[in-house]
Amino acid sequence: MSPLPFSLSPHICVLPSPDLTELFASSALPPLPHILQSFSPLPQVTTRTTSLVSVPHTSFALRFSDLAEIEVACQEEEEERAVRTIDWVGARINKRCSKWVEDIEKIGDKGAPRTPWWDELRRCAEGDLVPSKSEGWNHPVAVIFAVSTTAPNPLQAITALHSRNVEFPAWVDPNFLQYTLIVHPHNSPLSDEEAGALFNAVKKQFGLHSYLLPLALPQPPPSAVPVPALMPRLPPHPSLKSSSSTSMASPDLPTHPNSLNTLRMAEIDIQQTARFTREFVVMSLLPWMEKCVVEWNENFSSTRRLPSRLFSSTRRLFGSPSPSPSPAHHPSSSVSSLPSRMGSHVPGSVISPLSPPSQQQRLAEFASMLGDIKLATQVWEAIRKEGKSGSDILPLLLSPSPTLQLHVMNAISHPYTQIPDPPAHAQLRSLKYAVRWEGGIANSDFISNTLEGERWLVWAAGNAEETPAALLLAHAALLSSLKKKKKRAALWYLIAANRLEKCGIKPLTMYFLRRAHELYKDRPQKEVSPLFWEAEGKPPMDIQGIDAIMSGIEHPLGRLLYTTGNVGSAVQLFMGLLRGSSQTSSSIFPSSLHGGASNNASKIPGTDKVYLDDFRVAFSHLKSTSKDGWKLLDLNLPFRFCLERQTCIRFPGSRDERSSGIWQRREDDWKLFLKSRGAKEDLSTKDNALVNDVFWVDLVLQNPLDTEVNLSNVTILVQTSNTGPSQEDFLEVGIIDDVVLSAKELHTVPIYIKSTRPASLSITHAKYDFLSLLPTKESLATRGRRLHDTPLQRQEPTYSPNIIKKVEVVEAVHKMLVSFVDDEHLTLIQGERRSIGLSLSNSGMRPINDVWIIAGPEDEILLDVDDKSAINTPEISETLFSANSLASAMPLQILSAVHEQSVLNPGDNLKVSITFHADYIGDRDLSLLFVYRENESSPFQSAHLTRTYRVNSLLETSVSAQVSHTLDHSFIVDLGISNISSTTIQVTQVTCLSPNWRCIPISEDVIGSMLPSQSSHIILGANWCNEGSGSRDTLDFVTRKLNDVLQGATVEVSMPPPIHVLCSHLSKAQRTFSINLPRIQEFINLGKRNTVSRAIAHAHPHIPDESYPLIFPLYNPASVDFVIFWEINAQRKSGHIFVPGVVLGARHAPLRDIIAEAESTKVKRSMYAETRREKLEILDAVRESEWNAETDPVVLSVQETNVVSHDFDQGPCCTPITIILRNHSSTYASRFMLRFTVHTFLKQISRRYLVPFHVGPLSFRGTLEPLQVYTVHPQLWITIPGTYGLGGWSLETEVLEGPPGRAVRHRYRQEVPLVKDGSCLIVSSIQSL
Repeated sequence: MSPLPFSLSPHICVLPSPDLTELFASSALPPLPHILQSFSPLPQVTTRTTSLVSVPHTSFALRFSDLAEIEVACQEEEEERAVRTIDWVGARINKRCSKWVEDIEKIGDKGAPRTPWWDELRRCAEGDLVPSKSEGWNHPVAVIFAVSTTAPNPLQAITALHSRNVEFPAWVDPNFLQYTLIVHPHNSPLSDEEAGALFNAVKKQFGLHSYLLPLALPQPPPSAVPVPALMPRLPPHPSLKSSSSTSMASPDLPTHPNSLNTLRMAEIDIQQTARFTREFVVMSLLPWMEKCVVEWNENFSSTRRLPSRLFSSTRRLFGSPSPSPSPAHHPSSSVSSLPSRMGSHVPGSVISPLSPPSQQQRLAEFASMLGDIKLATQVWEAIRKEGKSGSDILPLLLSPSPTLQLHVMNAISHPYTQIPDPPAHAQLRSLKYAVRWEGGIANSDFISNTLEGERWLVWAAGNAEETPAALLLAHAALLSSLKKKKKRAALWYLIAANRLEKCGIKPLTMYFLRRAHELYKDRPQKEVSPLFWEAEGKPPMDIQGIDAIMSGIEHPLGRLLYTTGNVGSAVQLFMGLLRGSSQTSSSIFPSSLHGGASNNASKIPGTDKVYLDDFRVAFSHLKSTSKDGWKLLDLNLPFRFCLERQTCIRFPGSRDERSSGIWQRREDDWKLFLKSRGAKEDLSTKDNALVNDVFWVDLVLQNPLDTEVNLSNVTILVQTSNTGPSQEDFLEVGIIDDVVLSAKELHTVPIYIKSTRPASLSITHAKYDFLSLLPTKESLATRGRRLHDTPLQRQEPTYSPNIIKKVEVVEAVHKMLVSFVDDEHLTLIQGERRSIGLSLSNSGMRPINDVWIIAGPEDEILLDVDDKSAINTPEISETLFSANSLASAMPLQILSAVHEQSVLNPGDNLKVSITFHADYIGDRDLSLLFVYRENESSPFQSAHLTRTYRVNSLLETSVSAQVSHTLDHSFIVDLGISNISSTTIQVTQVTCLSPNWRCIPISEDVIGSMLPSQSSHIILGANWCNEGSGSRDTLDFVTRKLNDVLQGATVEVSMPPPIHVLCSHLSKAQRTFSINLPRIQEFINLGKRNTVSRAIAHAHPHIPDESYPLIFPLYNPASVDFVIFWEINAQRKSGHIFVPGVVLGARHAPLRDIIAEAESTKVKRSMYAETRREKLEILDAVRESEWNAETDPVVLSVQETNVVSHDFDQGPCCTPITIILRNHSSTYASRFMLRFTVHTFLKQISRRYLVPFHVGPLSFRGTLEPLQVYTVHPQLWITIPGTYGLGGWSLETEVLEGPPGRAVRHRYRQEVPLVKDGSCLIVSSIQSL
């Protein structure tokens, strides 16, 4: 075990007589306590334990003090003295730290295990000798009464000292050794024999604890002899200085920091004093202490022989009147009496003002001083278990183990240490504990992983913000750095620096911040695979730490550098702080460092604004004072504003849609068109700037900071490889005066470039002035691709050269400018056909012979040609031949259609008119791609044109259908039209389009003028008409293609078969629009295509849109659509609206077999579905699609009958009713059975109807061929006039397929309910008329 710390050694008070004080002063000697302290520690001292085992001490320390000073110091309040001590320590550190830091930086030994400020803090803590209420280590164990033989009456002086009352408070232990010292100088008036007689008389009167010390004390004093330095002690309080202590100066700061402590004594006097000191310790102090330990141990052992629980049980059972008395202590003549000690003590609490330390505590302290570790440990453990002290000493006595941390935490777990600003006495107590632990435990054990003593120092520092707590953290950081725990050390250095900065100690604050910065930047070597860094895309040493820690280090360090005049270093630190921190960062200064969770879990906001303001102020000051000196600092921003990968070059005619992919889709459509024609020409995608044309570099800037910044003089640097005139002569580059970026803002800054001659330009850098102060440039080059060509390139990451944005400025050989003739905002009405003028100008050097327009698949545009849009058609119907394809419209060729010469020479202008049909409601963009070329051998060039337009709603339409109850029509179709605009419109024509259904108007005068908010319904009768062709082939095509989809196979490249579409017109105008006109037909096909494509995309999201034309046809053979033609005469506007209708007729799940096959087939891979869930979604979509519809084909209806008149005087009336059975299936026959059920009829009939009697057959059977109509006539027997209900009929249907002996495909059953307005028979009597 290491020796106990100096602060745990015996404390001896000295009370010198005035003559002795004058004697030493005249001999140029310090006071007697200082002289005796110079001989401590004593070497080779042996003590004995209670078991008489010798304990050798290589050194035995003693602490001497002046009794008068201790008496005065005990009068001061403990808290007030603690405050003065902390301030005194801070003042000493502040006065010396500049020299210490300077010496350490000169030597360069920053990793030394000891630092001068820690040694100074330790000495200040250990130099405190004033007794404390919380522990007994400073309580005196002996008092030396010292006189000299130069006194007029030495014996009287000794008697006066012994009779003097020791003025200690009641809480100071009165148990101490009284010792008498007689100093006999060479020039004493007493002879040696007289002095010997005096000594014998003193021993006889005051005991054997006496000593006669002969000293020569020559005059003049001999040369000074160096002695150990005295511990610094807190100067006494000015208001408490006594007359006896005014002349006793406490050891404080020496005159010179490097001066040594010396003693001017002769050699013989030194030997005599050393002999006295050893005899005092060996012959008096140690035997007295050993005697006390033996006696106190007997008392302690007697109370520990039987547990207290047994004594309590004995008293309870046998009625013991009082507890047994404890052994009494009989003091000798040199030992004062020991009063009984019954008070308790809890850690951190103050002993009762009238209660000195307990006998057990003094026993433990004496045993610890004498080296009886076994006994000391036993007693300290007993005291600790009673909830008193002991946890602070046990770590010094026990062997290193993890349990010592529990003792440490218990020792410093004072209630005051948990508050943000603990009281001074709690801080001082924790400081003493920490100093003892650090000095009393071997350094190798203290910083081991078992103890982690550096954490003890951090716990002892707590939340205090005074100098001692900061130095505790700093020493903990030093020990952590010795253990290579660099990040932890950096954090503790940072916290220590922040606390010292509040105390105003700048030299040490800057030193600690520098140490934290060095330690935190020293990254540990990460033993990970090289592939890790390659996968992360980072260099091996690019390890980002916690941003708040580095910021917390650099920011206060930068401010201190700025205030001390080192502006250049401050600017560099402030710039390093601007690294683009997050919006919020965690606080790095926890409110508690005691191993528990901090209660303050709040977040501090981003501090970029603070750093930016500090940088602006410091850099402005640096530029104003150093002129061009700031350029030597080589300042570079640690972040980037430019996003080089998003920065792009924009040429005239380009728009923002390029980034969204619109123009790319237009170009893809053009390439597909060329491929379909077998052409090998390609579209030139190389963008070149033209001479004297302005193009732009869209510089994308993003503010990485969480505060607003401004950039001035934003421009780009352009290099040219051409030889000839200087760049300034032909190149013009724009400059943006000021750009303000908000926090995290992304902003695009267009910078124009114009060249007056052909050149090859390289755009290398962006240039700007950061905060209008610091000129900065950023590279716009992007990293090249990763190379994998050679084995070495595959082993080591190798990249191709950086990609630099380049622009070729060429002469305008082929250049066509396109624009709208009228470039105002375009507002259209729903369905309006508007003629739009285009202007084409050849501004190049070569003629243009071929020009095409590529519009979007949803845009409905046609070229205006000389053709009449309406002709007189006397027929009310016509047949339209449709390709039945969903393929997009082909590009429009201009020159061959509208230009007579078919060539556009240089300088020529061409006006082209297109008709645009507005279908979508809302705001949209019309994006047209123009491709042109000179001849077939030259590549196509492109030009872009975009215009925003708005379409306002006009009509609201609805289509519904129901089964007809008459023999004239199969279905009744209701087309509803509502005028939702504010304008009166004229509906001129309604055309019905269907491959298999012909619609005939039932109502008259249904079209014409419609006022705002007016609604109209057109009732049409639909009948099956099989005049056209292609319906059966279309159904087979869809079945085959959907089977490929369900099987996951590649769809065959084939188009749907053509189909004939029946067109039925309803018009009151003198002229009717013929659907066979190319322009009308094309517009209708475009509208139908857009409608069907949207429906397919909604129903089949897993099928790509480019596969629609290969799978689905344009027309469903059973569909019925409408086209409404309208005019607004007041505005001279006209147009048409395509209205998707309904599907009529009965279908019988034609895709049932392929769906069942797909469900039972295990498909390994599918080009439409990657997971089983997607496959099931495709199956459900096909099953629920209109191509797999399933309905009951046979519909029953009761034909309405007029009023039957009958003369009931002649008898009952027998009258038939007509029931119509219609098979709506066009492909399958159906077998039916119609029967009347009385029970069903009674459930359906209302009370207001009479119940008729049925006569004749009540069941009818038969077979209905496709589209066949069959009627039955049941007979009713009427006995009285009235209104009779008709109903109670149930119909069972079987759909047949195959040859004779047909199989049943589907079975249905339906009950015919009573219709509200029909299904009744009114019978009247003739007599009643």
